[in-house]
Amino acid sequence: MTDISIDDRIDMGAAAATGAAQSDMLRSARFRVERETHWRELDQLVARAEKGGASALSYDEIRTLTAGYRQAMNSLSVARDISLDRALIAYLESLCARAYLVVYAPQESLGGLAARLLIRGIPQAVRRSALPLFIGFLALILGAAAGYRLCTNDASWFYTFVPPEMADQRTPDASADYLRSTIYGDERHESDELATFSTFLFSHNTTIVVLIFTLGIFVSVPSFALTFYNGLILGAFFAMFHQKGLGYDVFAWLSIHGVTELAAISIACAGGARLGLAVLLPGARSRREALRHQAHDAIKLAILAALMLIVAAFIEGFLRQLIQDPTLRLTIGWGMGLFWTAWLLLSGRERKHPREPAQ
Repeated sequence: MTDISIDDRIDMGAAAATGAAQSDMLRSARFRVERETHWRELDQLVARAEKGGASALSYDEIRTLTAGYRQAMNSLSVARDISLDRALIAYLESLCARAYLVVYAPQESLGGLAARLLIRGIPQAVRRSALPLFIGFLALILGAAAGYRLCTNDASWFYTFVPPEMADQRTPDASADYLRSTIYGDERHESDELATFSTFLFSHNTTIVVLIFTLGIFVSVPSFALTFYNGLILGAFFAMFHQKGLGYDVFAWLSIHGVTELAAISIACAGGARLGLAVLLPGARSRREALRHQAHDAIKLAILAALMLIVAAFIEGFLRQLIQDPTLRLTIGWGMGLFWTAWLLLSGRERKHPREPAQ
């Protein structure tokens, strides 16, 4: 028997390894050649769908895409099992991931998402928030009633509730003629001045709403208190004008924008109350889980409040100055209130299918 030297053994091992590597390369090449046409076709369809959405593909192309995705997944599984080259596996992983997003990810445009939020998301969140909404509107109503009663009995309370910069000479010491001029005075400005005023009002109201909403996480108490305080200011103003014989006039003046604006403040309080109730009464969930669960509807209420503030700022900055007739002011203000109520109560309801008659 012939002895084999160590060098010969090394050469033989190297040759075997080279042969195995060449065999793997041939196997990978053969595997790629047999399936590459389908991969390229899938890659092209995925690229088109990524640019224009699934709607850019025809029905037959959609079927080809889904079939190609399944084939590519099978190819990836086989490639991993037989340990093909890493470059091929990386390519298939990337292709399958992109195809997965096209096939299974929601194919909805930004406009579609906004429409779904307005038609279903926000109205349904409002209807699920009966208790928080009751808390928000109750805080405002109680504050307005308290402010009106206190200022009717003692006008000095007005200076306690209303900041001087907000009163702007509209105080209990002002004459009825002056107060009337603030309601019906010629406040018609140039369009750019109206736009500036509207922007200021929107910024001011937004600050209040953001505070009311974010403070709600502290078991709802700060949100309730801040909403109650806004009610005090409202009640104090109305009491002052009412004592001067201008109750109907100021009610119309406040209604044109106040129905929307005050509702937005109460809804922001309701959003904060949902967060506060999650912390105070988490139920079977942990407080973190309850807060995460309640945040979905709370954020929708905050979006609704922001939307209403935009509308209120436009009305307050433009229409209130341009429309002087109190009846028309009332019509616009409470007409907007009817619109908000109808939208939030009726939109997004599931249709009930009639029961089939018994056989």
